Amino acid sequence: MESLRTADGIELVRVLAQRILQELIEAEATTFIGAEPGEHTEARTNMRNGHRGKTLTTQAGDLDLAIPKVRTGSFFPSLLERRRRIDRALYAVIVEAYVHGVSTRSVDDLVRALGADTGISKSEVSRLCAGL
Repeated sequence: MESLRTADGIELVRVLAQRILQELIEAEATTFIGAEPGEHTEARTNMRNGHRGKTLTTQAGDLDLAIPKVRTGSFFPSLLERRRRIDRALYAVIVEAYVHGVSTRSVDDLVRALGADTGISKSEVSRLCAGL
């Protein structure tokens, strides 16, 4: 709580968004598995097997999320999209800049200015805009 009180506005939004997304991911994993972490029930269909990291770049900054792994099959939260590391709003900004002729290297500076800590590579800009 103390870190939330001392955080500036954007950092507070980033921390809250990360916490909310993480809780939603864990709740969906619990439903998928059929039991809470460490809980043994008859309804359990799978078992947790640790977490893997995923960074989601948003306008509030990078969110470090932990995606639960399962022993059999695979689990990926429905609120995230596979193979997408940036949110839709930032994606729209990147595509718009590219359409208006901003160089792929300059798009990296734009993405950093919008709050993405890691920026974006010129190859990723090209890959995102390949479908235009």
